[in-house]
Amino acid sequence: MDQVDFERMMIFEHARVNAEAEYLKNPDDADNLTKWGGALLELSQFGNINESKKMLKDAVSKLEEALAINPAKHEALWCLGSVLTANGFLISEHEEARILFDQALDYFEKAVELCPENEHYLQALASCAKAAEVHKEIHRQGGLAQAQQTLGGGSATSSSAKGSAKNKRSDLMYDIFGWVILAAGLVTWLRMAKLPPPPPM
Repeated sequence: MDQVDFERMMIFEHARVNAEAEYLKNPDDADNLTKWGGALLELSQFGNINESKKMLKDAVSKLEEALAINPAKHEALWCLGSVLTANGFLISEHEEARILFDQALDYFEKAVELCPENEHYLQALASCAKAAEVHKEIHRQGGLAQAQQTLGGGSATSSSAKGSAKNKRSDLMYDIFGWVILAAGLVTWLRMAKLPPPPPM
């Protein structure tokens, strides 16, 4: 983990701890529950697959709780769609992942209905519509670990033919994960805009 990733992880861990403390004071705060779910989504990027799945499951719980309090909270709907999509990509069984993608699509559609001018919601909706197809392609090429390795780049000493094939796969993986990166970045931006600064170390 590089310094930037470490700092991001610390920011979202701080957000998670603050949200947990705030929840003890006011368990009916949908904004706080949404922040908590968003922080867990971000933190899920830093763990192994089992840790990530656990954090995403916790995020679903917090976001569903937020929506039980305020069903019209479009930020929570969008965030829940992002969590379900991220979780779908961690599952190797295609039909099981497709169920999560379909649920995510429903949440993105609801977010767009409530806030139709939000370009991020529109982008998430369009991207999620392709998630099942992307999932199948990722797992056909060796799964998420292989896709991440492809995103990390290939050997500079490859032949031009191999380099061209790797570039095409890399382009595909960037297209595939583009919306995931966008969603993660947007969650980061939304949370940063609403979070108190982390305590000095």
